[in-house]
Amino acid sequence: MDYFVRLAVPTAAYILVPLTILIAFIVWRSRRACVYRYSLVSVLAAHRLTSGHQYKKILALMRLLTLLLLAFLAAKPQIVDPHSKVEVEGIDIILTLDVSGSMQFNDFNDQQRIDVAKKEALRFIAKRDHDPMGLVIFGKHAISRCPLTLDKRMLHALVNETQLGIVDPDGTVLSRALLIAVNRLKNSTAKSKIVILLTDGEPSENDLPSKVALEAAKRYGIKIYTIGIGSEEQHYMMHPLYGYIPLPKVNKELLDLLARETGGKSFLAKNPDDMRAIYDTIDSLEKTTYETDVFSNYYDIFLPFVLLLCFVMLVELLLTTFVWFGI
Repeated sequence: MDYFVRLAVPTAAYILVPLTILIAFIVWRSRRACVYRYSLVSVLAAHRLTSGHQYKKILALMRLLTLLLLAFLAAKPQIVDPHSKVEVEGIDIILTLDVSGSMQFNDFNDQQRIDVAKKEALRFIAKRDHDPMGLVIFGKHAISRCPLTLDKRMLHALVNETQLGIVDPDGTVLSRALLIAVNRLKNSTAKSKIVILLTDGEPSENDLPSKVALEAAKRYGIKIYTIGIGSEEQHYMMHPLYGYIPLPKVNKELLDLLARETGGKSFLAKNPDDMRAIYDTIDSLEKTTYETDVFSNYYDIFLPFVLLLCFVMLVELLLTTFVWFGI
């Protein structure tokens, strides 16, 4: 292994180390020793009672070393292992999120369906550190919102910013969304490729036949996990202006088919707790751990320098207290 040392905060070293040396130089140049006049200087010299000890310079150097070590520690020294191996899951995941108009219903403990779906999707993303993930959203049309990426901050921001109205909400093109997700995964070399499809309704008339998306997923070995929001039975919600309005029914039969034929699983979420449990289940099922090389791994090395700093300070204290205190 070709280990090397780097500074995580080099600016601290660039500023503090030269500043410490500059201040020490100024103090050294401007310092003037006290001069005492004695009438019997010749007698003291004859009996060798004068001292030429350089203890003050030694103590000054030790204090300078202490300050330099503190400046160096502020720069956060690290050892870099450029060829570390880490365990990764080896799974490529596309989140496929329904943003049709019905996702605005607030029948999930007075929360909108879209808000609950986003919250649990973000929680799921945070748990998959080493898995490339992407995002597809769909309503009347389907778009790829984010390709496969390891940049979880960017993906988190895109999911968090997803709102109803980004695409026309008057429709549910489920199969078209699945085809876009499959297209994102078809060239993947990951050990496992999955699509997590979340929807609260049935495909609309302008959608493609579901068998088209199903055959494409099977051809490329992609598993589909489906999450239906709501119920497969007809329910109604009281609207302040329009009275009782029907809630969309989940096509559970279609979702079960997509999951079963591709080796995934189908779930139905009726409340926020169900949604969280479903994502936790998918997270536990989809783990294919293996070791791979990463570009580098960083190890903080504070302790050796802190011990050296403590040692220098202790030696200075012992010298000034027990050795040179009377000089």
